[in-house]
Amino acid sequence: MKKIKYYYNTNTLRYEKLETPFRVKLLRIFGFLAAALVTAALISYVAFQFIGSPREKILAQQNTAMKENYKELEEELKSMEKQMKELEKRDNDVYRAIFEANPIPDSARAKELEEKLEIATVERIKDNQLVSSITSTLNNLRSRIAAQRKSYNEVDDLVKNKEKLLAHTPAIQPVSNKDLNRVASGFGYRVDPVYKTTKFHAGLDFSAPQGTPIYATADGTISIAGNTGDGYGNHVIVSHGYGYETLYGHMVRVKARRGQAIKRGEVIGWVGSTGKSTGPHCHYEVHKYGTKINPIYFFFNDLSPEQFDLLLKKAAASNQSLD
Repeated sequence: MKKIKYYYNTNTLRYEKLETPFRVKLLRIFGFLAAALVTAALISYVAFQFIGSPREKILAQQNTAMKENYKELEEELKSMEKQMKELEKRDNDVYRAIFEANPIPDSARAKELEEKLEIATVERIKDNQLVSSITSTLNNLRSRIAAQRKSYNEVDDLVKNKEKLLAHTPAIQPVSNKDLNRVASGFGYRVDPVYKTTKFHAGLDFSAPQGTPIYATADGTISIAGNTGDGYGNHVIVSHGYGYETLYGHMVRVKARRGQAIKRGEVIGWVGSTGKSTGPHCHYEVHKYGTKINPIYFFFNDLSPEQFDLLLKKAAASNQSLD
């Protein structure tokens, strides 16, 4: 039951019913709502400032969990990078070395991505930097894995072509030399027979009677056959592929013809003394990617270890060359 209020009217000397105007009621309601809103705002501010909202607590828990997960991910990425480096090192130093293939530089493996040396600690980086750090590391690993996969495919092709590679690698002596007494001069600085000065001798001289057969030391294609006026007289150059070339100089007569495909052990000419020569012999050179290297290390198909040691000593003797 609604309570009715009365007041004493001094003018009429009577108790009269108290009636509140609607405008006053409305103002009172607005005042109460405004006070309630201000009070609620103050309470919320104090609570959120010093206590924290439920959402903030959830976000804080999620942030802590994310940092813990990042630490685990960081350790896993470091382990993957270590394994990747080991695979790259093994690829360059073992697999590609076996097949005499050029190693792949790190710049080609990582391409335009720099390899991260270390990841900043979680406490020092912002959330966007955290995501960027993980993304950069993963992109780097993806690039290196793709490069490594390509390298292993190339090594796989090298394995399949190993027999072909061996057939095209110089592996025998260019003249018959069973008693090992035909090496007259070795690779290195020797006395020139014409000028009598010390000059670099870029091959091996095999002394032999004129007309002794000269054999190709590996499969290949004849690139030069004849006298080109460069001191080698009648000579043959064979391109074997895989960076190898061999030269056979001072022939009395050349059998091979330019462009001809030849096999190891096939006769390409006969010993003579044409060009800058002081006696019948075969001047033999081995080139690898244009660099002249010591042929003594390419006789592994027809020499025992003892024979190779003896031939090595004969070739190392300081004497006068025949050309």
